[in-house]
Amino acid sequence: MTSVHSILADVSAGISELKKNPMSVIAQGEGAPVAILNRNEPVFYAVPADAYEALIDKIEDLELAVIVRARMDQPETEIALDDL
Repeated sequence: MTSVHSILADVSAGISELKKNPMSVIAQGEGAPVAILNRNEPVFYAVPADAYEALIDKIEDLELAVIVRARMDQPETEIALDDL
């Protein structure tokens, strides 16, 4: 049975190409992740630091949005700054 895997990147490279010149492979992605293939199947994604940091920021924003939605219906409590 053959398994089919989606490649979730516009650029892909083989593992042997990555071993030969990793920075060249990353540069091919032009700032976006590069799918690394082994026997024509994706085994991992090489994600540049800027793209990874942006991804983490989005995840944190989504987590904060969940907290905000959960607290939207809670009663408000007014506190004077001098009381803090």
